[in-house]
Formats: sequence, C-alpha cells, structure tokens
Amino acid sequence: MAYTITMTKPRLTHQQARRIKAQRTQLGSAEAVDGGEMGTVVARYGKQALVENAEGDRVLCHLRSHLESPVAGDGVIWVRSEEAGVIIAITERLNVLHRPDIRGQLRPIAANVQLLLIVFAPEPAPQPNLLDRYLVAAEHMSVEAALILNKADLLKDNGLSQRLERYATLGYRTLTTHSGMSDASDLANLIRDSTVVLVGQSGVGKSSLIQRLLPDASIRVGALSELADKGRHTTTTAELFHLPNGGRLIDSPGVREFGLGHVTPAEIALGFREFSPFLGRCRFRDCHHEREPDCALRAAVTDGSISEARFESYLQIRQSALDAS
Repeated sequence: MAYTITMTKPRLTHQQARRIKAQRTQLGSAEAVDGGEMGTVVARYGKQALVENAEGDRVLCHLRSHLESPVAGDGVIWVRSEEAGVIIAITERLNVLHRPDIRGQLRPIAANVQLLLIVFAPEPAPQPNLLDRYLVAAEHMSVEAALILNKADLLKDNGLSQRLERYATLGYRTLTTHSGMSDASDLANLIRDSTVVLVGQSGVGKSSLIQRLLPDASIRVGALSELADKGRHTTTTAELFHLPNGGRLIDSPGVREFGLGHVTPAEIALGFREFSPFLGRCRFRDCHHEREPDCALRAAVTDGSISEARFESYLQIRQSALDAS
C-alpha cells in the first residue's frame, strides 16, 4: 500500500517532484533527498514524531503540513534543523495496520508490520470468530500471522489446544506459553528478526508477554518521554521498541479488534487460506456459498477438505461485514 502526498497546487514545482521521488523510494533504500537522512518513526506525538536514524540516534521531528500522517514503523526522509528535525517525505509502505476511531473510521496506527501475533487464552474465553477475524485481517494486509495460546497453565480441557492444532495444520505458526516461563526464548524464537504487533482481546496477557520481551521497564519511559518533552508522558498511537534478541515490537495497547467493513466478501473468503483451491469452481460466479447448487466450498465441507467450524465462521464474518457496509 503506497502512501501518497497530497499536493496543494495543480502543477508540481521541481522541489515537489523531488519529494514525490523520495515518497516512492523503496523502504530500506539508502537514497537521500536534499541532504535528508533515512529514518524510522519510533513514536508519534501530535504534530511531531520521534525518528531513529541508521546509527540508532533519535531525534524529535516536526511534520511538513503537506504530508499524510506517519505512524510507528514508517520509513521517512528527514532533515536537520536548528531546534529539531523535519520529516520531508514518507517512503512507500509495505502494509499498514488500521483501527477504527470513535467515529468508526479507519485510522493507521502501525506500518511495515511483518508478523501479527494473535494472542488468546482460556480466560477470558475467545469471542466467537475473533481469531478468524484477525487471520482475515492479516491475510488482507499480506502479513504473516502466528497464534499464541497464553495462560496455558489455566487450561481445564483440550478444546483450545485442539483449536491451536487446527490452525497449525493450516500452516500457521503456533506457540503455547504462560507467565511462569523463566525467559522469553519461546517468544524470541517465534519473532526472530521480524517487526511484530501483538493483538488480542483484553485480559489475555499481552502486557505480560511484552514484559517478558522487554524486561527493563525503563525502556518504556526513558528515551521516548524524555525526548518528547523532558519527562512529560504523552499519549501516542503506537511505539516501536527494539527487542534484546533481535526484531522490533510495535506496541499499541488499543489494538483489540479489527473492523472488516472495508474488506469485500471475496477478500474475506481469501482470508481463509484453505478455501483457495475451491474458489472460482462453483457453478455460479456470484455464488454466496449458502444455498446455491453445486457450491464448491460446501462440497469441500462435506468431504472434509474444509472444517465445518471454519466454514460457519466464514459465513458469520461475511454477514457481519455486509451488515456493516
């Protein structure tokens, strides 16, 4: 998903053309514009953003008025000024993670995510379809998803374990963990060098997982708040942290659910990866996979190629998206 610059004039000046060229620079390129430096947005503070350069130094930068809103994980080009830096362009995004605001409109909160860690637990029990909704969102973003069964010490039956195994058979990486584990090696092996975001409903233990990954609590208040305003804590959309064993964590406590109102029914079906061999094989091109004759998906459910539980989940998610549109 490319991030575009909105221009205020119908004709481009030479300087604006250079900025567009910078805007289209591929993430990770060493190209600079007008003496600018490549950097990564670590956090966003109102009309400012904290940017980290290649050497790991962090500078609070102002935003040019013509730019769209950068978020944690964005690659940017910035220039130094007397008091702070100035972001002059945002590089092309590989993907973007949204969440709905209070008006129900989608708002970007993180960019260039490589791994979505979907966390669930015995308590509170997963909401119906929630895990599949996360997986649809991940497939729609073209982001790898992995599932973590947390608080495994509270398991009273093997229902959730069997559900985790079902996702593993579909090719998703999975992990079973709990807070009593001595270190974060299980999580580090799963994340490796990826840029990761944790999602899941409230109470499943996302904060405890983050604490295991970032045991030094001072990381969470030190450089970020000091650079923002001499220790004043400012609410941010999301913050990016480097993990001790490699990888990066974008922490956004507000990511609890994904609205799928912007995803078409066809895209929802593609979010169920086991459906792919059967899509396009129904008798009718506009098959809703409900009561139409010769539906390839329903036939696959009958012969066991698609689990009935996942198919019912798909129908419910599809209907809820149609109701929201």
